[in-house]
Amino acid sequence: MKFSIDEIVKNSDVEIITNNLEDGLFEISTDTRKIQKGNLYLPLRGENFDGHNFIDKAIELGAVGYFTQDKRKINKNAKIILYTKNSLITYLQLARYIRKKINPKVIAVTGSCGKTTVKEMLASTLATEFKVHKSILNHNNEIGLCETMFNMPLDTEVEVIEMGMRNLGEIQILSEYCLQNYAIITNVGSAHVEKLGSLNNIAVAKCEIASYLNKNDILYAHDSKLIRKNINFEGKIKYLSVKDVDSFKIEKNLTTFIYKGLEYQITVEGEHNIENALFAIELANDLGISYENIKKGLLAFKPIEKRWEITEHNGVTYINDSYNANPESMKAVLKTFLSVYDKSNNILVLGDMLELGHNEIKYHIEIGEFIKKYGNVKLVTVGKLAKYISKNNGENSVHFSNNADCAKYLKGILKKGDVLLFKASRSMKFEEIIEMVGEKL
Repeated sequence: MKFSIDEIVKNSDVEIITNNLEDGLFEISTDTRKIQKGNLYLPLRGENFDGHNFIDKAIELGAVGYFTQDKRKINKNAKIILYTKNSLITYLQLARYIRKKINPKVIAVTGSCGKTTVKEMLASTLATEFKVHKSILNHNNEIGLCETMFNMPLDTEVEVIEMGMRNLGEIQILSEYCLQNYAIITNVGSAHVEKLGSLNNIAVAKCEIASYLNKNDILYAHDSKLIRKNINFEGKIKYLSVKDVDSFKIEKNLTTFIYKGLEYQITVEGEHNIENALFAIELANDLGISYENIKKGLLAFKPIEKRWEITEHNGVTYINDSYNANPESMKAVLKTFLSVYDKSNNILVLGDMLELGHNEIKYHIEIGEFIKKYGNVKLVTVGKLAKYISKNNGENSVHFSNNADCAKYLKGILKKGDVLLFKASRSMKFEEIIEMVGEKL
């Protein structure tokens, strides 16, 4: 979206230092690698970077001007210089201006796990009747919110925003600038408990998504005591869980369920994905979408990269769900996999679950105990913490300290018909194992 200087000044806390152009519309870029001639450069600051170091580069590449937090930082070749006390806040303020100007219905989704899946299910379902725009991949922090708003087409009718957090107050900030009409809390789990200290604090952080809802807005939330205890919203709340489903059947690549007397299908397995679908169904109903289109939209949903991503190579099936992991998502995925796929050909490849605080070893031991309920399952673990998953799982388990040794082992034992599930925190980079194994099968 292009801005006039007048629009920028009126809708953000900036002041003009230099303006040698009387009129014009300008796109704003935060990345000198993508900057175009005539852009305004907005340098962002973070813990490990400072875009102000690239102001001169931006002008050299054709930027017509720039924002700065340092009034002493003057490039004489710039035609426009704008001063801001905080460039990220300016970015957020302008994102909010775009949100108000285009004025779509805005849906915000948060949760310890499942938020990206719910976002994608919503987009697939709502696109059957609306022009939908959404956060890409996992761009769910302040910068991701701004990027999403700045890239929103002018004819957008529904905007679906994913909101992540690592600390208290972060979702409240996102909500302040997003101004959502509908909010979803998929669940509260142990992810980021290391930083937040307790599950209750995680619930408090997730419930911040209701901070800027109006009384006429709607909140959809997983039916849990923690959310009910910590939510502060006077408007309509819909609590949902798999218990609300009349019946369901889970098969390979297909889950069929009856909800409020109507049949729906999704091409992914698992009770947790039924719960994810319920959020899409309820919200689509509230937006007036027909049953037939809701059903069609859900069936068209496809998981994105590293979320139950299924590939086959030389007769071996790989299920990559290694985008992230916490105890709740790990158990949900394991339950689905071990219930649906033939145990004789199953191989679990599990890695560390990170950011779990002082109970991290306990959480990993619990996953090992959970697996034991399903009998003798071939278990391969990788990492410093994952060894506690395989510790008490007998001869059918093996542990490695790194991805390369794990891949070498798998190459030696895999046969046609095997099905491997990969699950770990993102930083474990389990896609490396799949790539190394697939090279020489």
